[in-house]
Amino acid sequence: MKLSDLRNSPHLSSSSVNDYIECGLLYKFGRIDRLPMEFKSDALEFGSAIHLTLAEFYQFKMVGDTLSLKTVQECFETNWRLLAEGNEGIHYSEGKDFETLLREGKELLAVWHEKLPEDNFKILAIEEAFTFRLPGIPIPIIGATDLVEEDTSGAIIITDFKTSGRAYSVDEVDKNPQMTIYQMAFRRNGYRDREILLKFDALIKTKTPKFEQYWTTRSEMDEIRMVRKIREVWKGIQKGVFVPNDTSWKCKGCHYQKACKDWFEKGEAA
Repeated sequence: MKLSDLRNSPHLSSSSVNDYIECGLLYKFGRIDRLPMEFKSDALEFGSAIHLTLAEFYQFKMVGDTLSLKTVQECFETNWRLLAEGNEGIHYSEGKDFETLLREGKELLAVWHEKLPEDNFKILAIEEAFTFRLPGIPIPIIGATDLVEEDTSGAIIITDFKTSGRAYSVDEVDKNPQMTIYQMAFRRNGYRDREILLKFDALIKTKTPKFEQYWTTRSEMDEIRMVRKIREVWKGIQKGVFVPNDTSWKCKGCHYQKACKDWFEKGEAA
């Protein structure tokens, strides 16, 4: 089943749980009220174009074909044009536009292509949708992994593609909730007895583009903590508790700034 199909029914996901924890009002606007985004950030669309390009690369690798840098860059240009060219809904950061990000994407992919380690991992899945349930929560947790591989020892490697404006810290990688949920999903879907390794492939948009791979693992206690968080999130949603966090660093790039302002002003008027 495709992730788009799973999204048609009530569910929780890593991003929805994170939205609720980060800002209950953000969750309400996007997941309950289903308000359309007031704009799309250039970073969001740029990341989508990179993501689609990497997925194409691994689709070819899966059948034994390695795409050249030129072909990878052409794939990115096609994806970027489809997503962004003439799209007036994109909010570009200062100093950025369609053409500058087209160039930056090609430069970033050149670094990625050069530094991507050669390996003999077996590709098991690309864009693999998953669903699982937790006791006490009547709706499933859903999501999709970018890349799933198997190494020569039989360990499962789950990779998430990231496009970031900065490098990640060890703490950010080791505590990332998305990766914990990925492991939980795989342990509940046939891989409970297999070693699971987790990895970010991060294309970093610094002044000098970088590509970094961040490896991590999750313990049983990490999973227990995540289950507890998800259950508390579900309780809050069921009770209609949506606490705003207007001090978050994410506020500046939030897609619901006008809706948030209106929400606070209506409260003042009442």
